[in-house]
Amino acid sequence: MTTVRPRPGEEHTRVAVPGTAAVRRRARVSRRGERRRDIARMIGRRLLFMVPVVLLVSLGLFGAAAISPFDPLVGYLGTRYMTTSDADKAIIAEQLGLAEPWYLTWWHWLQSLLSGDLGASRSFQQPVAQVLGERLPWTLLLVGTALAVAIVVALGVGMLAAMRSGGWFDRLVTGACIVIQGTPPFVMALGAIAVGALGMGLFPVAGLTDAGADPTVGQVARHLLLPAAVLAVTQVPWLLLSVRQSMVSSASEDFVAGAVARGVPAPVITRRHILPTSLGPFANVVGVRLPELVVGAVLVEEIFSWPGIAGAIVTSARDLDLALLATLTVGTTLVVLLGSLLADVVVALLDPRVSTDG
Repeated sequence: MTTVRPRPGEEHTRVAVPGTAAVRRRARVSRRGERRRDIARMIGRRLLFMVPVVLLVSLGLFGAAAISPFDPLVGYLGTRYMTTSDADKAIIAEQLGLAEPWYLTWWHWLQSLLSGDLGASRSFQQPVAQVLGERLPWTLLLVGTALAVAIVVALGVGMLAAMRSGGWFDRLVTGACIVIQGTPPFVMALGAIAVGALGMGLFPVAGLTDAGADPTVGQVARHLLLPAAVLAVTQVPWLLLSVRQSMVSSASEDFVAGAVARGVPAPVITRRHILPTSLGPFANVVGVRLPELVVGAVLVEEIFSWPGIAGAIVTSARDLDLALLATLTVGTTLVVLLGSLLADVVVALLDPRVSTDG
């Protein structure tokens, strides 16, 4: 509140009127409330958009399986496939529901999914829910560890490279990122096994634990280190270069020049001005990289024999185990879409200039 001083001759009273500080405070609160409502509407739109995307992805999967040259009975019968007569194969296919049109198979699968029944996996002879329950936690552990390491390394090294833009450290980091970007993940994984496991003997070659050992924290952590490091390294270049470029661009903005002119220390400028404006683009890149992270996780799990979802994806695709394959495909699609949505929400929260109309 501000006070109005009386003119000479007027009564000496003090009249309180709304001050500009209070008006600005209410305006900020109003803008924040409107921004939250805009973000909530964006989330609602994106969630509704996911429904037709998931339906189209699953429908396309069943359609592609119908024209596939692979016979799903090969995976089901195994070595008995060559000795089973055509009549018996037809009977088995009828019993398994493989003889009906693919769109009816898709519709029955969708109805079961909406009722909470994920079906049974022919390849693993288990309910799909049990297959996921046994394998999904290990994939989440690997992907979560790798992503956390990649984010920390990218932020730390990217900040240092940006602060020394054009110097030898910046050139070294940029060159290393370019080399890593051009190296396929499976080559990097095989190289890590050759050097770290076989050559130096510092890490286990593959698996979740040593042969016959229980999955204790120590055992799992020791076997997790190498595949998580490989997966993290494959993601670091994109994230690191994004941080570096955003910070270099932010350092040339007028508000940074103003802070320098006021004599604000460089570490304070970096921490309070440059870094916050760089986190929005960084979060967006993290969301964009999620599909690549999923693909990389599949390759790394297969090479390191990590007992995650990757093995189930490969097996279900090879055997056309549609109950399991469709669930994994839809689940992966949802993870990518939700990750992208989360990244957009973070960007919108960090930078009020970002539009929420998309």
